[in-house]
Amino acid sequence: MLVKKDIYEIGELPPAGHIPKYMYAQVIRRERFGEPTKGFQVEKIEVPRDLKPDEVLVLVMAAGINYNNVWASLGVPVDVISVQQRDGDPSDFHIGGSDASGIVWAVGSEVRNVKEGDHVVIHCGMWDSNDPYIKAGGDPIMAPSARIWGYETNWGSFAQFCKVQAHQCMPKAPHLTWEEAAAPTLVGATAYRMLLGWPPHTVQEGDVVLVWGGAGGLGTMGIQITKVFGGIPIAVVSSEDKFAYCMKLGAKGCINRKKFDHWGMLPHWTDREAYNRWLEGARAFGRAIWDALGDRRNPRIVYEHPGEDTIPTSIFVCDTGGMVVICAGTTGYNAVVDLRYLWMRQKRFQGSHFANDEQAYAFNQLVIEGKIDPCMSSRLFKFEEIGLAHQLMYENRHPEGNMVALVSAPRPGLKGLP
Repeated sequence: MLVKKDIYEIGELPPAGHIPKYMYAQVIRRERFGEPTKGFQVEKIEVPRDLKPDEVLVLVMAAGINYNNVWASLGVPVDVISVQQRDGDPSDFHIGGSDASGIVWAVGSEVRNVKEGDHVVIHCGMWDSNDPYIKAGGDPIMAPSARIWGYETNWGSFAQFCKVQAHQCMPKAPHLTWEEAAAPTLVGATAYRMLLGWPPHTVQEGDVVLVWGGAGGLGTMGIQITKVFGGIPIAVVSSEDKFAYCMKLGAKGCINRKKFDHWGMLPHWTDREAYNRWLEGARAFGRAIWDALGDRRNPRIVYEHPGEDTIPTSIFVCDTGGMVVICAGTTGYNAVVDLRYLWMRQKRFQGSHFANDEQAYAFNQLVIEGKIDPCMSSRLFKFEEIGLAHQLMYENRHPEGNMVALVSAPRPGLKGLP
């Protein structure tokens, strides 16, 4: 018989239904803002026991690692603790983590879609269902109340227990281990909205899609979703040793971006010498797309997230009437565009941010059906290594694919309870 305790060690499962008083969590505090190995520290925190009617407490089995908590650790571009406090959470700390697999441990009084004991994965879109924008039929992820769980809110997956809204809980794919299931949801649902959420620029049979960062978390999902819907993905990566990985996922061809040196802010159009040097590089990159594809078509959709360094070229190579869709700015936020290519070729530059329930659940169904590989990285991290995993991501030394840390799962390879 399992003994009920006030706190359980990492990898030790409480008796079913027992909510301990405390849990271990990887915690960020203002006084530690800085690089992730400094910002993250393991602390003993009280378990959030008071659930609102629509909330769920989940025992976290494994947690996915995303770039958003690199930003949280650094304290830029926003102080996430201040964001939480502004929204009514008085906590002076941040527990991050925006991807999780786990077991429903307790439910609020109005929760009907899940029950205690269900095996779930969690998407990171949170919002107030009573938000007037949503009540009027607006897209929830565009609502004023929308937040990214585990980044703009507290009680994320880097702890033994997390607190979420019930609609965030989706069925775990039975064929995946806990760690595999925790890997793809944030990047996958983001990719799904980018590629299928902006009609008429949705991936169609035969569409060429240029996928930046093809071997990374976002890129691996972008390649696969493009392939599932009949598109032709061309991956951009930082070295040729990543070509085979992207091709295995379904890329038609690959480009090594380090063979080009025109990246960065677009020179001013009045500086003809500098502008022409950039234009020469952009044209060479466009020819590389043709070579990778095997014909002279331009991408109808450019799947962007580097931002500042690459947007001028992405706009340039995008096909007439096509779309550049962006969800991040990992190289910087000031993207300069030559508007002549945007208006004269009638291209679309579209921002995209995570997903709504419909899109997140649609992506999850692709995972359940085995059409999407979670692309978990070759290294599985321990709970105490969560800061290290973010540090590797910050330094761009992280392994290919989506990084994951075990939390309450006693060992790797489990698909349910041991």
